[in-house]
Amino acid sequence: MEDQQIIKLFWDREEQAVKETAYKYSAYCYAIAFNVLSVKEDAEECVNDTLQKAWDSIPPNRPDNLKAWLGKVCRNVALNLWQKNHAKKRNRGMDLLLSELEECIPSSNTVEKEIENSEISMCINRWLRTLSREDRILFVRRYWYGDAVKALAKARGTSSQTITQRLFRLRKGLKAALEKEDIQL
Repeated sequence: MEDQQIIKLFWDREEQAVKETAYKYSAYCYAIAFNVLSVKEDAEECVNDTLQKAWDSIPPNRPDNLKAWLGKVCRNVALNLWQKNHAKKRNRGMDLLLSELEECIPSSNTVEKEIENSEISMCINRWLRTLSREDRILFVRRYWYGDAVKALAKARGTSSQTITQRLFRLRKGLKAALEKEDIQL
């Protein structure tokens, strides 16, 4: 079923919308959640929560791109669960990704940092547009979707070390771009 038809089912409050969404996007959402959490049961819970949030949010929301919207919702659900688990020292699924980025993205623990977050986001988006398509995909797959270095290497037909070095150079480039725009690290 086409995404616009699924969205129409949501707007018509037809329960079939949830079934169609689950059929079409559960595996996609599961992959996002599992990459963040590394626990099968938690990832499955995130998929279910994502479907519930879709039901609760559409309407009034009418996403232009249902897949991207669901991916964002699922990632946020997974990150919230990760934070909850992390606070309890139960899950370390995102530690590696966060540690890789901590040198080039400042922490946003205070309210004052909320304004800076918007500026940082715009800067990162501008920087991403300067990358080659391949580097942009690599960066987003690693740091948005949380894909493992081994999986990225396999998909590219190269070694994990090559991908690790490339990611290092990309992070270094991001750090330089942020510093160039006077964003405090």
